[in-house]
Amino acid sequence: MGNITTHVLDAARGRPAAGVPVLLERRTGDAWQRLANGLTDHDGRCGDLTRGSVAPGMHRLVFDTGAYFSASGQPTFYPEVGVTFDVPDVDQHYHVPLLLSPFSYTTYRGS
Repeated sequence: MGNITTHVLDAARGRPAAGVPVLLERRTGDAWQRLANGLTDHDGRCGDLTRGSVAPGMHRLVFDTGAYFSASGQPTFYPEVGVTFDVPDVDQHYHVPLLLSPFSYTTYRGS
């Protein structure tokens, strides 16, 4: 079975972003359904959010970057980052990393 994981790196500090709240949602009709939430660990990782079971369809990871930057007294232009992606094959691993700084971010499909 497939699963969804993420990894957040603080590019401005050059280290993993520990303590970032992460929410996983799945689109059902016109609404988003909460599937799981987590917190990045000391290595900036949030492991298997789907607990080994993922359904096909549109999913979204929402990162509470405002809480992360606020904890260190840093301002940020992006208090929340939402990454929407499609899960067409339930037998694959979907790794969605986030490279973060106070005034920019980027993401990609990892492995």
